[in-house]
Amino acid sequence: MRDHRRRARLTLLRISWFFGIMAMTGSGPVLSQSLDEVLGVRASTTSAGRDSQLKIDDLREETQDLLSQFKQVMKIVDGLKAYNRQQERLIEGQEQEIAELNVSIDQVTVIERQIGPLIERMIDNLEKFVELDAPFLVREREDRISFLRETLDRADVSVSEKFSQVLQAYQIENGYGTTIDAYTDTIEVQGSERQVDMLRWGRVILAFQTPDQEITGVWDKKAGDWQILDSEFRSGVRNGIRIARKTQTADIVLLPVPAPGE
Repeated sequence: MRDHRRRARLTLLRISWFFGIMAMTGSGPVLSQSLDEVLGVRASTTSAGRDSQLKIDDLREETQDLLSQFKQVMKIVDGLKAYNRQQERLIEGQEQEIAELNVSIDQVTVIERQIGPLIERMIDNLEKFVELDAPFLVREREDRISFLRETLDRADVSVSEKFSQVLQAYQIENGYGTTIDAYTDTIEVQGSERQVDMLRWGRVILAFQTPDQEITGVWDKKAGDWQILDSEFRSGVRNGIRIARKTQTADIVLLPVPAPGE
């Protein structure tokens, strides 16, 4: 705008100078015609300059809008790049995890092929152990082993569940060695079936006593049969049964403990 004003001042000076010359030479009509032409050209030039400035202003605003849009787009692009990098890291971690899972699946397949025979051997060993152990809770322990064998052949039970059940059976058998118990059972005594009260004191003693307390006996592991005891152990076995049933407080009792062997 300052340039336009400066140019306008120069133009007026030139016009004044031109008028002075015309006045001195006496060229009135020519002067009037030339002035109209000069003013017309200047007016046209000023209008063209104003239009050009408006176009420049419009272009500047459009450029600012485009620049603002470009910056916004670049922010979005930067965000997408950061998101893509994060997703690439996640994908790499997932691929590594998938590879590890595939290895684990292969190992599980191998273990499943080996654990089946292992479970069967564990059941066989448990059955032999029960047969060689003192004959307490015989029906319950035999039923448990039968259940394990039936479960072993079931396809709807997972291998892990089968193994867990076998371990639980081993834990139950192990628990018999640290507990005392009293229950009613029917055994062969002196050639006849008798209902008796059984006393299991861990795995150290398995004794019995008839309800009338006339006969008291203990399991002889070496002989594999019941041994009838003298009357001196009658009260000890009776009190042991009461303690196991929690009808009598714990106390020292006289029981027929077998001597340690080789």
